[in-house]
Formats: sequence, C-alpha cells, structure tokens
Amino acid sequence: MTATTLPIPTDDGDLPGLLWLPPNEARADRPVPGLVVLQEIFGLSAYLQQRCAQLAELGRAVLAPQLFARLDPPVVGLPDGEDFEAWLGEGIALTQALPWQRAEADAVAALEALRGHEAVDAAHVGIMGFCYGGGLAFAAAATAREQGRAPAVLVSYYGSALPTLLDRAASVDMPSLHLFGTDDAFIPMEQVEQIRQAVTASGTREQVRFELHEGAGHAFDNPHPGLHHAQAAKRAWMQTRQFLEEELPVS
Repeated sequence: MTATTLPIPTDDGDLPGLLWLPPNEARADRPVPGLVVLQEIFGLSAYLQQRCAQLAELGRAVLAPQLFARLDPPVVGLPDGEDFEAWLGEGIALTQALPWQRAEADAVAALEALRGHEAVDAAHVGIMGFCYGGGLAFAAAATAREQGRAPAVLVSYYGSALPTLLDRAASVDMPSLHLFGTDDAFIPMEQVEQIRQAVTASGTREQVRFELHEGAGHAFDNPHPGLHHAQAAKRAWMQTRQFLEEELPVS
C-alpha cells in the first residue's frame, strides 16, 4: 500500500505528512475512522511506514507527520544501523534537536488535518505512537483534550516520556491502550507501575487498558535485532487490533 503526501497546516507553516487510506472497497462512499501515528526516535522508518500501511489495510485512514522535517537538514527516517549504540545515539540526537513543544503542537495539528480530510469521520480520529511517539501521543492527547478536541482513542507503545508527563494524566481520559515490556531498561518496572497508577487513576478508569509483556525490553515492536522481541510484538499487535476494533471500529 502506497502513501500519499498530505501537508499539515501548523502555526509555523505546513509540515509534510504521509497519508495511507484504506482500500476503496473499505471506504465505499462513507467516511472512515482515522489514526495519527507518531514516530520513534528513528523517524518515519520503513518499519513505522509498514505499521501505518497495516493499520490502513484494517480500514482506517492513517496520517504520520514527518516531525523531523523541522530539522536542518530534514530527516524522514533513519536506516537500521549496524553499530547499534551509534544508531541509538543518532536517534536520540534528532529528538533533542527538535523542541518538545514544537513536536507536540505538530502532533495536535496532525489530528486536525486528519479530521478535515474528506475520507475521514471527524468524530472518530485517534492518536497512536511508538517510544518517543508514545509519550508525544499522550502529551498531544492531553493538549487536545484541554482544547475541547480530544482524540477518540490513544494507543501508546512504551511511551518513553511518560514518567515526566504524569501530571497531565487527568486530561487523558479517553479509551487508551498502554503497552510495556517487563525488561524495559529505559523505563524500569517501578516507573511502569507509577505510569499504570496515574493513567488508570489507580485502577478506576475502566476505559484505560494496560498490558505488560514478559521478558520484552524497550521498543520490542521494532524489528531491529537489538530491540525486537517476536512474541511480545505479535501479542501486542493483536491487543492493538482488538482494542481498535472495539474502540475505533470500522463500520
């Protein structure tokens, strides 16, 4: 499935985005739900673009903003690095070069751009992110909610910034799915439990689901050999599909 480009209007000019639409037969002259997907530290890599295409094949319009297009020179996605530590360092450096508030504003703008697309049901647009994007999706959901434009759902894969965002958890009350590995060296289990307590309001928010994957480390869905955990990735994707079928269904 091939993506098309979609400019995302922002308060600092248009930001390029990649848009995947469901097959024509899935649309059948009716609007479809939408998902904004936010990248890892490695940008819109081939892996992330594949995930976006898979979500579109399931019947949803998917918009991925090219957040690193703000950088000089612009970056779309880093190729997998043979030197694992250098590759990680390069990705981290990219996120540090892009101000967090700028990325958050761009993510919120992407929600509005997708809502405005003619193929999309504006009342049913969610947000999803991986690693860096998982935390960014949470922050953008909070901001959009505070603006009266909350996303329909949130899916966050091991949101790396979540430990610093828990003071905003009260604003993230939409149906949500959080996924973590029990062997995450970047977000230790003590912090994962703090995240669980905050996002579920100590277990009182039934609309928030929290899934742990035994033996999986950080970024376990990424296919790079230094990160991938095949069993956890398969199970988490099944949980994601089930959650979206229930909370962001395709009519």
